[in-house]
Amino acid sequence: MNDLHMLIAMQEMLYYTVVAVCIITIPTLVVGLVVSIFQAATQINEMTMTFIPKMIVMFTLLYLLCPWLMNQLVIITQRYMTHLPTYIR
Repeated sequence: MNDLHMLIAMQEMLYYTVVAVCIITIPTLVVGLVVSIFQAATQINEMTMTFIPKMIVMFTLLYLLCPWLMNQLVIITQRYMTHLPTYIR
């Protein structure tokens, strides 16, 4: 075991973290941007008009993608637990 194995493991963990965060935040950001453009065009300054659609999108995505995210988490955890003796050496 050398430092390369640990570096690759940390790179994979960071990649899965970024993917898990981005699949929720990017659509939420797009919805917020669309609502903000609509607000700027109509000159409506209502705070809940941006908050509620973003929350709906975020919770819908979490509801739909939670099984996939948990499956990915289980797979990566199993992989690192099986290789744990290699990492300890």
